[in-house]
Amino acid sequence: MATLPSVSYSITVRLELDAGGSAVGSLTNAVEQVGGMITALDVAAAGHERIRIDVTCAARDTEHAQAIVDALGGVEGVVVHKVSDRTFLMHLGGKIEMKSKVPLRNRDELSMAYTPGVARVSQAIAANKDDARRLTIKRNSVAVVTDGSAVLGLGNIGPEAAMPVMEGKAALFKRFADIDAWPIALDTQDVDEIVRTVQLIAPGFGGINLEDISAPRCFEVEARLRELLDIPVFHDDQHGTAIVVLAALRNALRVVNKKLSEVRIAMSGAGAAGTAILKLLMHAGARDVIVSDVHGAVHAGRENLDSNLRWIAENTNPAGYSGDLKGSVAGADVFIGVSAPNVLAGEDIAEMNEDSIIFALANPDPEVDPEVAHLHAGVVATGRSDYPNQINNVLVFPGFFRGLLDAQSHHVTSDMMVAAAEALADVVTEDELGPNYIIPSVFHSDLSHHVATAVREVAQRGQAE
Repeated sequence: MATLPSVSYSITVRLELDAGGSAVGSLTNAVEQVGGMITALDVAAAGHERIRIDVTCAARDTEHAQAIVDALGGVEGVVVHKVSDRTFLMHLGGKIEMKSKVPLRNRDELSMAYTPGVARVSQAIAANKDDARRLTIKRNSVAVVTDGSAVLGLGNIGPEAAMPVMEGKAALFKRFADIDAWPIALDTQDVDEIVRTVQLIAPGFGGINLEDISAPRCFEVEARLRELLDIPVFHDDQHGTAIVVLAALRNALRVVNKKLSEVRIAMSGAGAAGTAILKLLMHAGARDVIVSDVHGAVHAGRENLDSNLRWIAENTNPAGYSGDLKGSVAGADVFIGVSAPNVLAGEDIAEMNEDSIIFALANPDPEVDPEVAHLHAGVVATGRSDYPNQINNVLVFPGFFRGLLDAQSHHVTSDMMVAAAEALADVVTEDELGPNYIIPSVFHSDLSHHVATAVREVAQRGQAE
C-alpha cells in the first residue's frame, strides 16, 4: 500500500534565488515531480536582486524528504540554505511544562503558597489523607508510566526514547480534558520493580495511565497495581483501544442493521489490545468470537497456551475451530485486527457475510488494504488518519480520566468502559451516521465532556451502592 505525503514528515526548506527570475514558478513543479506536496510558501526576505523563500513540504518518509530537497536544489538559480524538520522542531526542549496556578507577586502570597502558611495545609492532610485529593494537584493529576518496552510500532526502544510519546500523551490529556499528566519513564523492565515504583509514587497522583508496556508483563503489572492502589489504574493500550473499538463497532452495526449479540466476529491478535477488546466486547454482549494469532485459531485443544491464551480458549470459539485466520474470516460478519500488516486480501473479505465490517487497525500498514476492503465490506475502519473512521485512543482516554478524577474514583470497571463507549458512540448523531462516519473527530467540542459524564455517573453510582 502506497504511503501518501504526511505532515509527520514535514520539512521547511529555506531557498535563495534571483528576484527577477522564473525559478519561483518552478518550485511547485519540482516538488510534485518527486511525489511531494507543498503546503506553504513564504517569502522570508526580499531584495532587488535576491529573495529568500521558505518552502514547506509534506513527504512520505526521511528519504523522500531528502529527494524533495534535492529536487528544489536542482532548480536553476536556486540555492538551498537550510532544511528544518518541523516534527523535530516541535519537540525541541520537550512539549510540556509546569506552571503555577497561583500568583507569587508579594510576600503575603509567598507566605500562603509556601512557608509558613503551607504547613497548615500539610497538617490538615496529615490528619485526613483523603484531603490530598482536595488540596493538592492529586485532584487533577495522572502519571503516564512506561518502561519503553512496546512504544508505538517501534518495539522495545527504552525509557529515554519513550519520553517524546509520553510527553505527547500528557499534552493530549491537557488539551482535551484539562488534566495535568506527568510522563514517568522507568529504567527497568522487571515487573516487581515497576509495580513497586508506581506504588511508591502513587500518593502524588489521582490516577495511573500505563503506557507502552509489552505483553504479557502489562497484564500482571496492571492487575497487581489495581490490587495495591486506592486510585484507578488504566492501561490505555488495552482498555483505551477496547473502548474506542466498542464505540465504533456499536455504530457500524447500526449502519448495517445488525446486533452485537448475533454477529460472528473474527479477530486477529491475542496480545494486550486484542485481549482487552475481546473481553470488553463480550462484556457488552458479543457471543460468537474466534481469535487467531500467528499460530492460527485459539481453541481449547491447542497445546502450549499461556494463561492469557488459555482464558481466550475457554471463553471463545465454542465450535472448536482449529484452522487459520482466513478460514475464521469466511462467513464472519465482523473482522477486528490488531496484529500485523497484510494478513488478509480482497478475496478473504469477499468470503465474509454481506454488509461485513472491517476494523483493520495495524498501523501504519493495516491487516488488509482499506481500498480493497471497501470493495467488499459495508464499513471499514483503520488506525490511520488518512482514511475515514480512524480508531484512535485519544478519542477516549482524556474524557475517561476526567470522569474518574471528578468522581474521585478508586478503581476502573468494565461497566465504566462500556458507558464510555456508549457515550462516545452517541456523539455521532443519526443524521451524521454513515459508512464513512461511525466515530467522531477528536476535535469534536463535546466529546470529552460526554465521555467524562458517563464515566463519572457510573463511578458515583458504584460508590453509592
